[in-house]
Amino acid sequence: MAFTNLTLLLEAVADQEGSGNIICYPPQNTTKPKSYSYHQLLQAAQKASWALRCKQEVFPRGRVILIHLDTHWESIVWFWAVTLAGCIPAMSTSLSNNPTARISHLEHLTTTLKHPGCLTTAAKLSEFGGQDDITPIAVESLDMDNAPIAELLDVYRDAKPADIAILMLTSGSTSHAKAVILTHKQIFTALASKYKVVPLPDETSFLNWVRCDHVAAILEIHLQALFARQDQVHVQAADILSHPLAFLDIVNRHRVSRTFAPNFFLARIRAALEGHGDRCIAYNWDLTCLRYIASGGEANVTKTGAAVAKLLARYGAPETVIATGFGMTETCGGAIYNLDFPRYDLDRGLEFASTGKCMPGLIMRVTTVADHTIAPTGVVGNLELTGPILFEGYFNNSAANEQSFTSDGWFRTGDLASMDDQGNLHMMGRAKEAMIVNGVKYSPQEIETALDEPGKIPGLVPSFTCCFSSFPAGGDTEVICVVYLPSYAPDDSTARATTADAIAKIAMMSTGSRPQVLPLERSQLQKSALGKLSRTKIKMAFERGEYGTNQEINSQAIKLHRATSHVHPANELEKHLLTLFIESLDLPEDEFDVRSSLFDMGVTSVELIKLKKSIEEKLGLSYEIPIITLMVNPTVRDLASALEDQHGHHKRDEYNPVVTLQAHGDRAPLWLVHPGVGEVLVFLNLAKFLVDRKVYALRARGFNEGEQPFETITEVVSTYHAAIKRNQPRGPYALAGYSYGTMLAFEVGKVLESHGDEVRFLGSFNLPPHIKSRMRQLDYKECLLHLSYFLDLMTEDRARELAAELQGATREAALAKVMAEANQDRLIELALTPDALTKWATLAFALQRMAVDYDPTSSIASIDVFYCNPLAVAASSKAQWLSEYLSQWKHFSRAPPCFHDVGGAHYTMLGPEHVFGFQKTLRSALDARGI
Repeated sequence: MAFTNLTLLLEAVADQEGSGNIICYPPQNTTKPKSYSYHQLLQAAQKASWALRCKQEVFPRGRVILIHLDTHWESIVWFWAVTLAGCIPAMSTSLSNNPTARISHLEHLTTTLKHPGCLTTAAKLSEFGGQDDITPIAVESLDMDNAPIAELLDVYRDAKPADIAILMLTSGSTSHAKAVILTHKQIFTALASKYKVVPLPDETSFLNWVRCDHVAAILEIHLQALFARQDQVHVQAADILSHPLAFLDIVNRHRVSRTFAPNFFLARIRAALEGHGDRCIAYNWDLTCLRYIASGGEANVTKTGAAVAKLLARYGAPETVIATGFGMTETCGGAIYNLDFPRYDLDRGLEFASTGKCMPGLIMRVTTVADHTIAPTGVVGNLELTGPILFEGYFNNSAANEQSFTSDGWFRTGDLASMDDQGNLHMMGRAKEAMIVNGVKYSPQEIETALDEPGKIPGLVPSFTCCFSSFPAGGDTEVICVVYLPSYAPDDSTARATTADAIAKIAMMSTGSRPQVLPLERSQLQKSALGKLSRTKIKMAFERGEYGTNQEINSQAIKLHRATSHVHPANELEKHLLTLFIESLDLPEDEFDVRSSLFDMGVTSVELIKLKKSIEEKLGLSYEIPIITLMVNPTVRDLASALEDQHGHHKRDEYNPVVTLQAHGDRAPLWLVHPGVGEVLVFLNLAKFLVDRKVYALRARGFNEGEQPFETITEVVSTYHAAIKRNQPRGPYALAGYSYGTMLAFEVGKVLESHGDEVRFLGSFNLPPHIKSRMRQLDYKECLLHLSYFLDLMTEDRARELAAELQGATREAALAKVMAEANQDRLIELALTPDALTKWATLAFALQRMAVDYDPTSSIASIDVFYCNPLAVAASSKAQWLSEYLSQWKHFSRAPPCFHDVGGAHYTMLGPEHVFGFQKTLRSALDARGI
């Protein structure tokens, strides 16, 4: 049956019983997957599509929707949801860790994709900080479960064959992404051709291990398996790359016949198999199912692929199981294949394997560089392509389309190649200067621009930086190299190491790969008459070994510096923790020591949980480590001390209310005061967006062993004022409080002003000045229930119901009921035992009791009030909340208050679904105050 669009394909396959399954391995798991039928996929996509259609103002038909998700199942479901809603899915690539590059990329996508919508997860909202053009929506905030059956079936089926089915982003060899248009007709043509390349057995499966932003995942595996009505298996790249033998386990377990493995991963498989020697026979794999491993994306080393093919043959794989080849997003992935590898390449003594011949639907030619005529056999020229599986152009990018196609309609790939006497293609490098490392393409210009930013790296002379990639002798993949002109003295080893670390960090943020960094003399970095360095000449000199002496001197100087400055573990606990930090989070060993902060390495909350579990497991701890313990002790040394205190080995440190949520930035710090529960976890996601300033949070006393909660507001204010002055001796100051914390921030601000300090910004996150009547309504049980839904242990509605049910109940009975009804996964994540929750509720109750007689007095210079939907017991509407309660701040501010309407409700305004909008408003308010 011929299909005119992808929706019809999905519906047809989903209606066919036994047509196949989607088998997904969650992160950090290669043994226990989750399986979904194609019928379940259609149902999930229909529900998600209905949720999108309920927000027609955000997801109108025809709008491009950027899909920025990590897991395969989420990406696949929302790809189809967007398609069924009549929108255009654009699969988002990973965003750079370099803030400048990340923001530039997002701003570029805004224009290129014509102001797209955006779907992501709550955990990834912070990646969109620092820009206001793309507003992401967390998929968790969308209602997918309440649609009438009839409306679920009302999906978009009218796409024409020539319509856009999907946009795939590709950076090419420039710093700006291009959006490759793949039409429904083009995709079906490619799928039919691919399925004919190698005959596959029945009851087979396809294996993918890269993100769904790659054409190999979405088209080569997902859509092709769907087209073939076979199983598809998806596993996380990090789990496969770190355990190459798990790749073969999964092939054997799921009878995989078709997958892919670039040259660098083939090298890892070879090393793993050879490293285990005959012991690998114990795995007892049956690889007779495995017919086709496509290998492209970078140059294939013949000896590496031949060795792997021979090793896999031990387990029944055919000798020709590896097919080296060539493909691009523009060709729907792999399109040129060498089906006679390695025999053909070994017979010809080729160092790098041929990429073979075109599959049906594609035609190739090589034209001479000089006059663009057809190149004779063996002559290197420009590779050009045409045919029905080739894309028709880039989305909204006429300039790129004009440059990319010849006058007679052939696509210029930008690669240099030659054809041999058998008509097989041989790749000879790239006409463009892109670098390919571990199969991924990067722009050297982008890295050079980031390194040359004025004042960013003190030891580097701007405009004398050159970045390139090089294939080391005997290596399996290219490595990134950066050479630069130093501004420091040759004998300044500290500056040498500091500069190398700064360069490496920026390059790693851009590429994820640690570069070779080498300082050169000015005479070795000669510029042209136009003031440019010759990347080609520098690379050739590097590969000829002309910089060997420089490399040796630099290596020895840095090794000596590392040995003398590295802070080594002081005891066995620090030694174990340092190893766990480095291994669990894949941190650079020579840059991370016992005094390095996790937050300086850009660690996420998910990674903190991963580290927490690793420490608990490897150290054999009999108790859970609260996440906050890692937050307030982000170095190995601090955490070791905290864990020793937990065992009572020595006296606990004096209470310190300051938690550093963001340790860097040139603008004035922002001080955030805890809400009525005393904890600061609520600020963690918000702080990620405020990358231009340090962010400190003030945490209440009473959480740690031996600490007693505060007894008076005066005591709190005095303690917090002293802590602020210790960390920021001079103003201007920026303070904000969430709910109850507003009152404390207001009082601290007045104390600062009374000492002659300037408080330029004071923020109230949804709290009026008068609070004592509300404080008098709360007893211990109410504090416990408020804490429970604030911590997401239960819904606000259920907490309100329990308040009525527990009338007259004892503290013990109330606690038992809450523990029984709480979300058990959330309890484990927060390490909340009954004792811990009791202690927390007691602390919250102590804070509440302090304010039962509080009346605001005097005034502050100015105040910004961020308001949202109030608690039901506080006001009947947002309008009433603003006009009757929040407006009263005018009596306590010497300038008219500024009011900012933000999304969400009192306990969700900083939650995952609203934090992105909140931070935009907060940053604008800070800017308006000139701080």
